[in-house]
Amino acid sequence: MEIEGRLYADRAAVSILIKNGLIKKITRINAFKNRQFKEFIIAPGFIDNQINGYLSYDFSRNDLTVDKIERITKKLWEQGVTTYLPTLISESRERLTENFRILAQARKNPDIKQSIPGFHLEGPYLSPLDGYRGAHNVKYVRKPDWREFMEWYEASEENIIEVSLAPEIEGALEFISKLRQKGIVVALAHHNADAEVVKKAVDAGARISTHLGNACANRISRHYNPIWPQLADDRLMASIIVDGLHLTPEEVRVFYKVKGPFNTILVSDLSSLAGMPPGEYERFGQKVVVQPNGMISLPSQNVLAAASFMISKGIENMLRFTGCTLAQAVNLASRNPARLLGLADRGEIKKGLRADLVLFEMSNHQIEIQKTIVGGRVVFDKSE
Repeated sequence: MEIEGRLYADRAAVSILIKNGLIKKITRINAFKNRQFKEFIIAPGFIDNQINGYLSYDFSRNDLTVDKIERITKKLWEQGVTTYLPTLISESRERLTENFRILAQARKNPDIKQSIPGFHLEGPYLSPLDGYRGAHNVKYVRKPDWREFMEWYEASEENIIEVSLAPEIEGALEFISKLRQKGIVVALAHHNADAEVVKKAVDAGARISTHLGNACANRISRHYNPIWPQLADDRLMASIIVDGLHLTPEEVRVFYKVKGPFNTILVSDLSSLAGMPPGEYERFGQKVVVQPNGMISLPSQNVLAAASFMISKGIENMLRFTGCTLAQAVNLASRNPARLLGLADRGEIKKGLRADLVLFEMSNHQIEIQKTIVGGRVVFDKSE
């Protein structure tokens, strides 16, 4: 297969030859064989390491099925997401065990497996404090338990590749060390750790801050809060939700200036309520409100409860908020998460890498997906 378009890095006209699922050759061209491709931008497929659900389906609920996972995956292809981590949040031991088994079963479909390299566990080892806990049900928030985690790890068929936790809770630092020994990415999230604890957590192997600037109390000390030490430690990458609701443009600009184009990652934190009509819903054992502007909030704590916009929205807003280049913005949703997760076969457009590609048109910083390719196979084509 051969595709044409303008390379996202410099808008140069190129032809990309794909063979056996890999990028075989990239050639700069003077003219397009098909003029419709003149306006198409070719970029690496988007990688989202934090998706909680979609289409009203939730990876943590008791009605998860293999069919629903396949439906979510195919709908994400339509949005240019070629790789993602289904994310399970704080729940009962039994529920998480069962849902990790179902997710592992879904990966037996080779097409789905290509897009799901593993799973992300966010919780239940988080701060129990209101605000910092966010939408996680306090009923299920608890201290780290290695035997419990290993039950989930085995149920997942050893496919849990990222864990988000609070480093200040009892037993967390030892738990981080054990996770790193297994090669699992450790993220700091939903916590109120001070600078000393953050340093110890990074020393133990933590590598990234999960949705930095969120999962934090609304009122914090201006000097002593969990945001500053995470920003200050150059060893920590930062994932951010740039949907225009979770962070202000000013916060995004500051975080990006500090962490830079190599240590910043875009995530969607997509909720099962994404795309649902405005109104009240029950999630996490609590009342959740979907606002007309897409904001999903938890009135009981006056906090946000996951998100309703795709990672492509984050790319668009990075352009608007920071003035970065398209290549820099796309890399935050492709190259950087691939590097974090150790996915050396994807995340960039290079000879020999897997052909995970997205073709889109862009006008006024808005992305319109035209075609998505996963492992050299076209999985979405808007023209069809």
